[in-house]
Amino acid sequence: MRIVKLTRETTENILETMLQRSPTQYGSYEAVVQEIIETVKKNKDQALFEYAEKFDHVKLDASTLQVTSKEIDDAYEQVDPDLLRVIRKAMMNIRDFHEKQKQNSWFTTSEKGIMLGQKITPLKRVGVYVPGGKAAYPSSVLMNIIPAKVAGVKEICMVTPCNAKGKVNPVVLVAAREAGADRIFKAGGAQAIAALAYGTESIPKADKIVGPGNIYVALAKKAVYGNVSIDSIAGPSEILVLADETANPRFVAADLLSQAEHDELASAILITTSEELAKKVSDEVDGFLQVLSRKEIISKSLDNFGYILVAESKEEAIAAVDEIAPEHLEIVTCNPFEDMMKVHNAGAIFLGENSSEPLGDYFAGPNHILPTNGTAKFFSPLCVDDFVKKSSLIYYSKEALTEIHEDIESFAKSEKLTAHANSIAVRFEQREED
Repeated sequence: MRIVKLTRETTENILETMLQRSPTQYGSYEAVVQEIIETVKKNKDQALFEYAEKFDHVKLDASTLQVTSKEIDDAYEQVDPDLLRVIRKAMMNIRDFHEKQKQNSWFTTSEKGIMLGQKITPLKRVGVYVPGGKAAYPSSVLMNIIPAKVAGVKEICMVTPCNAKGKVNPVVLVAAREAGADRIFKAGGAQAIAALAYGTESIPKADKIVGPGNIYVALAKKAVYGNVSIDSIAGPSEILVLADETANPRFVAADLLSQAEHDELASAILITTSEELAKKVSDEVDGFLQVLSRKEIISKSLDNFGYILVAESKEEAIAAVDEIAPEHLEIVTCNPFEDMMKVHNAGAIFLGENSSEPLGDYFAGPNHILPTNGTAKFFSPLCVDDFVKKSSLIYYSKEALTEIHEDIESFAKSEKLTAHANSIAVRFEQREED
């Protein structure tokens, strides 16, 4: 890996390079995505069948678009019992973590007859997108569906592409049933997002769409936002390790590569105050590349978006972390808990040498669907709050309104909104006549 001295200029260059990976930068795809969306809006199921044949090389119809219970039962026969056991253990951790995020409706009252509060209402229907291309990600199935179930969503419709034989990956199907998906449809790409956003004869319109996907999926989610809600426009995966001279270089190298193997656009960055550690990590990376199965993808990722940055001080290193605002941040220093308190921008923070990023991907419980491309400066991980909406509650008695009605009327008149003022004043007309 390249070793670079950390300066303001290098940080800015890295940020500029990383932002080029954002789906919002791929305008050349937008026309294709918009055409797919408009076609699905117009032709509904028929468009899905045609796109399935075109892109997935499979013939589907109204009787085969939805995954049947038998197909899911058959999937259980194909999944290793040990893997199923692990999935169920991971589910317990994920559910326990997200249960702690639940909020209850609340209200306050006063003796004069005022009640104010907030009503929490789960979304009625959520659409979950699950990729089905080069790899299967049952962990993402769990991370999307379980928070929705904890929130109390009434119906969860999952969409995922099938293979040329019309089959969906069995582990994905098993994970979906275990997590609580209500309906599963064989649809992928921008066309699946359009179906969830606008509805077809078979796929009902969702209130919100969540889940990662390729550039077409990301741009489709961007295009339908406003007609439905979305979780985010996800970019390529990224990891940043903040380490000092106490870190184990072999562990750090392994953790960097765990994200670089996702795809050629993934980013892996080490920021350290130790030149010696920087060199050792680079050597360990070279060694791992000789044995890892996805070394071609990893090499391209590191060539394009991999950096080892050597900082003059820990303060300078932490400032760079906040500028980059990584999706995954590992802090491997002599006092990671103290350093964690100084960091403001990160999607998920892993503390200490035994808390490597894959722990969060699969098992610990916190959600692994995280803000990317610097959006950790203002976005949060997927959580239970993403699957509820909040309504304000307001009640005033006649006595309570009497005390303040003139104040409201005065405020409204100052904005020249006389109908607003009148809406309050009419309630006191009889009293003035008396």
